[in-house]
Amino acid sequence: MTAIIEIRNLSKKVPLPGQPGQRFRHEVGSAAELIILKDIEFDVQAGEALAIVGASGSGKSTLLGLMAGLDVPSTGSVCLKGESVFSLDEDGRAALRSRVLGFVFQSFQLLPALNALENVMLPLELAGNGNAIELATGMLQRVGLGERLQHYPKYLSGGEQQRVALARAFVMQPAILMADEPTGNLDAATGAAIIELLFRLNAETGTTLVLVTHDEALARRCGRVIRLGGGRVVAQDAPTAG
Repeated sequence: MTAIIEIRNLSKKVPLPGQPGQRFRHEVGSAAELIILKDIEFDVQAGEALAIVGASGSGKSTLLGLMAGLDVPSTGSVCLKGESVFSLDEDGRAALRSRVLGFVFQSFQLLPALNALENVMLPLELAGNGNAIELATGMLQRVGLGERLQHYPKYLSGGEQQRVALARAFVMQPAILMADEPTGNLDAATGAAIIELLFRLNAETGTTLVLVTHDEALARRCGRVIRLGGGRVVAQDAPTAG
């Protein structure tokens, strides 16, 4: 297998006013640093489903943001499909994301002024795809929303909004899908249905999945689990059954 994501010596620190003795701060003269991530290093293989787990504040979402080039590290590097993310300027990173990444967030991130069809069409139109209506309609039908194309987000349930978000992510056929707590705003039954849909679409498309979650049952659905604690990788393992 080929590594589609390569992470080397990745750290993220934020300067703060000096307050000696506070946890997670490293004193530098009269200033201090909050260490969010330190010395993160791993690869993700093409087609792999990887879960990143850890307690609240362990750095999961920060790591995902760095992997996507949405934030800049203090040290280290990220390569996506062999391209060094942080050798690019902001516009270059945005262009790389549009080519290879799809995103699903806890808060759905739908545009309220656009209906379901328009939300899914948007990335296709930005990419200059002339079949945006056809492709977006087909993807919404695949996620069970063929009868809700003209509905605006405020008229959709939370589960329906996340289905639109999944359709928007998969319609671009991304090489890598990054999902940050995709069921965090959903009840248990709706969340379970969304996860079934996510893994079904992922299997059908062969996308590489990187999933941030605090849910151990959800992590067990992935082929490998990376555990964060205090901003460091504390374990890498295959999930246990159960």
